[in-house]
Amino acid sequence: MRSSWRIGTLFGIPLYIDASWLLILVFVTLINAGNVTATGLTHDNWFLGGFFGFLLALLLFVSVLLHELGHSLVARAQGINVKSITLFLFGGLASIEKESQQPLGALSVAIAGPLVSLSLFVLFSALSQFWSSSTIIGFLTEDLANLNLVLAIFNLIPGLPLDGGQILKALVWKATGDRLMGMRWASASGQILGWLGMILGGLVVIIVGDVGGLWVSFIGWFILRNATAYERLTVLQESLLDLTASDAMSHDFRVVNAHLSIQEFIETYLLSGLATPMVYYAASDGRYRGMIEQNEVQEIERSQWSSKTLSEIVHPLTVIPSVTEKTPLVSVIKALEASKERYLTVLSPAGAVSGVIDRGDLVKAIAQKQNIPITEAQIKQIKNEGTYPTYLQLSAIAQSLEN
Repeated sequence: MRSSWRIGTLFGIPLYIDASWLLILVFVTLINAGNVTATGLTHDNWFLGGFFGFLLALLLFVSVLLHELGHSLVARAQGINVKSITLFLFGGLASIEKESQQPLGALSVAIAGPLVSLSLFVLFSALSQFWSSSTIIGFLTEDLANLNLVLAIFNLIPGLPLDGGQILKALVWKATGDRLMGMRWASASGQILGWLGMILGGLVVIIVGDVGGLWVSFIGWFILRNATAYERLTVLQESLLDLTASDAMSHDFRVVNAHLSIQEFIETYLLSGLATPMVYYAASDGRYRGMIEQNEVQEIERSQWSSKTLSEIVHPLTVIPSVTEKTPLVSVIKALEASKERYLTVLSPAGAVSGVIDRGDLVKAIAQKQNIPITEAQIKQIKNEGTYPTYLQLSAIAQSLEN
């Protein structure tokens, strides 16, 4: 079952609504309908009150959409692609491909949303002066002004995943020169605020008896959950920067004599019935001559098998996709994605083959570093399929570290 639907585009950015948004739309409509009806502006007509409540709910979500559009347009001005904007249970989310290259750029993206909401507050406050609050239009404009002010203030709370957390992260990044340090501070702040929200909401329910405290607890849980996810992401990113190719590479390769004929190679290694490694390298006179592509070997005409030697068909180490032992894993991941191959050759400082590394090796190294339970069967599956598991999309995580 689909969880979101595309409703159009705005400035070339796809717009989606999540299924949870429909629930909150009904909830907000009912609350607003009650508020409008209670004012007596609809003369106790619940149908009319429901209509204006629904209208106010839609205008609120238009405000949320404009808030997210503020983030998106500032990001696009920095050359960052915006994949989509989605309205969901807690408001909106702009899916931005990567982060700004500099802290001030990240700060401008983060603060753009609250500035839009504050601008809408000023706009609706000014419009409300033209009509009395005892009229429907006056009531709607005044209510929208207040809602946008709340939206701005709430999002400025200094903890991830809120905009205030992004602002805090950018400021710490600017002060320390360390983006990941900013992430740590902002995620820790988000976790503290999340716990406070859950505890405060619970106390309101228990002591005051107001069930509205459940909503505060729910929001606190949402903030805590996402702040914890940011913390885990930060730790994972640090691992990609700390670990190197030598920490993840395997020795699943074999070195063979470069003077062997193709027929000898096929009979000895490919048709021997033994469990052969993924990669073969040819060497002679104490030097590596290059890598052997098994697919190319099988494409050579059979009549040439006995006359051609491996040294004639190898790919020199200088031209094959490779990294050095000291290459950080984040760079290994990017190189692997750029090469479109299933593995890379890892070279020693002297230019010799130290090992090979593929997506399975990368996942295994990260899993061991982060104490993530994963079986050898799962690693083998990743190696065979050449794709990362859905819960550990290392290519996207490495992309976020482009700074």
